[in-house]
Amino acid sequence: MAQQERARTEARILIIGVGSAYRRDDAVGLIIAQRLRAKKLNHVQIREESGEGTSLMESWKDADTLILIDAVHSGAAPGTLYRLNAHRQTIPTDFFHYSTHAFSVAEAIELARALNQLPRRLIVHGIEGENFEMGEGLSPEVEKATEEALRLVLLDLRL
Repeated sequence: MAQQERARTEARILIIGVGSAYRRDDAVGLIIAQRLRAKKLNHVQIREESGEGTSLMESWKDADTLILIDAVHSGAAPGTLYRLNAHRQTIPTDFFHYSTHAFSVAEAIELARALNQLPRRLIVHGIEGENFEMGEGLSPEVEKATEEALRLVLLDLRL
């Protein structure tokens, strides 16, 4: 019985990499999720999502701890890393204006907040993108930032 309870609690840690594999730097969340999956982290569920808001809300509904990873566009230098705690601050909607969906990451988080449906812990890691045009492959600055972003996500899992 204690083993079942522990497994249920530990399985409630979810990482979602958000993006499009065919819009260059927009794929960074997906790529980091894939690299995390390769590490075979015990008791952590890892998903890749397009960033459509209602789908995101459905996918995280049972998570206690949620870490979202996505490309952002704020005007900062490409590769700049952001770590936002959704319980301490609102998520800037203009960060995610390259989303192909009208109801994106920031809107999903804010709607979930209004409905009192945020996971107990929700961290958003954003990586400043440079090139969101059609195509594959990250820009050099974003590629360089992925290792540090990966390290920061792993640190969040230890808290």
